[in-house]
Amino acid sequence: MRVSKEKAADNRERILTTASRLIRERGISGVGVDALTEAAGMTHGGLYSQFGSKQRLVEEAVAEAIASKGRELCETTTVDDYVSEYLSPAHRDDPGSGCPFAALCSEMQRQSQGARERFTAGVKGMIGWLSARIGSGTRQRRRDEDAIVTLVSLVGALVLARAVSDPKLSDEILRATRKKLAG
Repeated sequence: MRVSKEKAADNRERILTTASRLIRERGISGVGVDALTEAAGMTHGGLYSQFGSKQRLVEEAVAEAIASKGRELCETTTVDDYVSEYLSPAHRDDPGSGCPFAALCSEMQRQSQGARERFTAGVKGMIGWLSARIGSGTRQRRRDEDAIVTLVSLVGALVLARAVSDPKLSDEILRATRKKLAG
């Protein structure tokens, strides 16, 4: 059966949105084609006709995860506001809609060049976003370095807060990092 261009575009968007969420929740290696097609309400054929391979889907889902988080940022969002939201228990407890850097960074070294390039572009974009909001009176190189340290601190804190089994320690990791970044 022939699918209209509009329906094909809707299917593609649904698959990307679903894959973006699932790879952040379960990890890239934890999501098979069966789980992706079932969650998106598609068939294997529908998925492969849109993307050709799981690898290609992963590349595009990584890009979509990064883009969707980027769309949530406002021009008026300050670094302090971002840090507070990022290092919150709500963000820690909802990886499916959370930061793709924290969710996927440990897997990226084993992914395709295309997935790694999309991830890298997202990291560079986030560094740029942070750098543009950090200390306008300081030199650009210093702002870029501060942005890198901020991003690394955010992602590292969230990864550790999600990884530990002690809820009090998890909360303390978030609190201590928030405090240091605010200072």
